[in-house]
Amino acid sequence: MSWDPSDHAKRRGYHHGNLREALVEAALRLIGEKGPGGFTFAEAARAAGVSPAAPYRHFRDRDALMADIAKRGYEALTAALTTAWKNGSPTPRDALARTGRAYLDFARREPAAYAAMFESGVPVNCEPDLQRASDEAFAVLTQNCEATLASLNLKGVPTLMVALHIWSMSHGIASLFVRADAARRPLPMSPEDLLEASVLVYLDGLQRKSAP
Repeated sequence: MSWDPSDHAKRRGYHHGNLREALVEAALRLIGEKGPGGFTFAEAARAAGVSPAAPYRHFRDRDALMADIAKRGYEALTAALTTAWKNGSPTPRDALARTGRAYLDFARREPAAYAAMFESGVPVNCEPDLQRASDEAFAVLTQNCEATLASLNLKGVPTLMVALHIWSMSHGIASLFVRADAARRPLPMSPEDLLEASVLVYLDGLQRKSAP
């Protein structure tokens, strides 16, 4: 995913026929500078170099703009997780670890999109396309967990529960340790190693509990 504004967009903000993308780029810059709740719809228009009324040609309000950015973020996350999974090779457990690293990498590479997805206050169900994109991203993780559980002979363990637990671990580590913030506690290991160790302990615990 490449949303960095071009030099032309930085200089001029908007050119005819590309208003929607100019607004998205401007909003991403503002999220990076002020956070997902730190600017108004009018400020996004001004950052894109257009009048306050111009954004209404494409978005009904600020929440609709944020929903569009979040949808794009989920679509990019789905693509990243799918690529990392590599059809579960060489083993589903190894592939699951790769998808966890891909999640952290996405949070690191796309902090503005990540914030729009999880910190903007825009409900996932506010737009059908956003709901679909969010569901598709979670479906990739759920399918990966199902394959991993089957490979470990843990067929009686609820897949949805495992997917929610692993997503929670991934999201928590991403929020606490991946995104740039000098106030965050330093780690004696990489976030990737921390997540991999957490998933390993979790899966080993499931195996011990399921052992006869």
